[in-house]
Amino acid sequence: MVVYAGQNDPAWSMSRLWRSAPAERSRPAPGPKPGLSLEVIVAAAIDVADRDGLVGLSMKAVGQRLGRTAMALYTYVPGKNELIDLMHDAVHAELPDDYDLGAGWRAATTTWARQLLAFHLRHPWTLQVSYARPVLGPYEQNVVETLTRILRESGLPARTIRRVSGVLLHFVRGTAQTIAEARLAAAETGTSDQEWWSARSAQLAAVAPDFATRFPALTWLASQEQAEGATRPADAAGGSAVDGAGAPVVDGVDPQVGAGAPVVDGVDPQVGAGAPVVDGVDPQVGAADDSAIDARPYLEHETAEMFATGLAVLLDGIEVTIGRSE
Repeated sequence: MVVYAGQNDPAWSMSRLWRSAPAERSRPAPGPKPGLSLEVIVAAAIDVADRDGLVGLSMKAVGQRLGRTAMALYTYVPGKNELIDLMHDAVHAELPDDYDLGAGWRAATTTWARQLLAFHLRHPWTLQVSYARPVLGPYEQNVVETLTRILRESGLPARTIRRVSGVLLHFVRGTAQTIAEARLAAAETGTSDQEWWSARSAQLAAVAPDFATRFPALTWLASQEQAEGATRPADAAGGSAVDGAGAPVVDGVDPQVGAGAPVVDGVDPQVGAGAPVVDGVDPQVGAADDSAIDARPYLEHETAEMFATGLAVLLDGIEVTIGRSE
């Protein structure tokens, strides 16, 4: 599901987006119904979307959360499209806008990226609001303003900073999208990851017995990872994707190619000891316990490690660019 912002009267939407700070969100308490305001309605709608996604968001659902009818909300907001615009901007107010640059732009950028990833995973419905039509509210804009302020410390020219900002935003968003989908896959399909991989590994062995010769680079990659002690979905499922003499576990059709089971709460060398590698746990809150980590989908673990590796490579590239421009 993709939602495009700005499907409404721009004068109404923009004036509301820029008029005030977002309301604090809280669960409705027993007692008299809360007084309605646009801020209260937006806060309730965010709670509904956090729980049920945009598919479950409706004026009726928000009204029920507030103990009101849907019709009671239309005095404050014309409809669902306008409400989504206000929600999307308001929830971005959670993100910090002040980063310590004492350790340099690289450490600050790493922290910014981790916190944005954790934000999207707290509110996965934000990933359904397309970048093609931004909301253009103050808190959404502040995310880019903050990153731009950090990257200015690098000394890169303005045009390069704009492009690098876009790369980082899409990188974080894509990572969050993959983790969010991994978390939903079993519930949405009714099939666990282990069942899914086991069934397809067996079929691949039958329909593609020449897989290793057809895809030698992927076969080499799997062999090297296996030698390094990597763990794959097929391993966990109790068999390799391709059986035969000396045949490696083949990841050629597996989007989860990469290093083995990651150290979920490891140390990011770009930040320093004690900084948890983001794996869907908000670093501002703390790491999950081991049982919660073990229960997560393999792809979530793998994507977390890809995020740490990919971010380091991106930042390395920025440093190379800086060196060339000096």
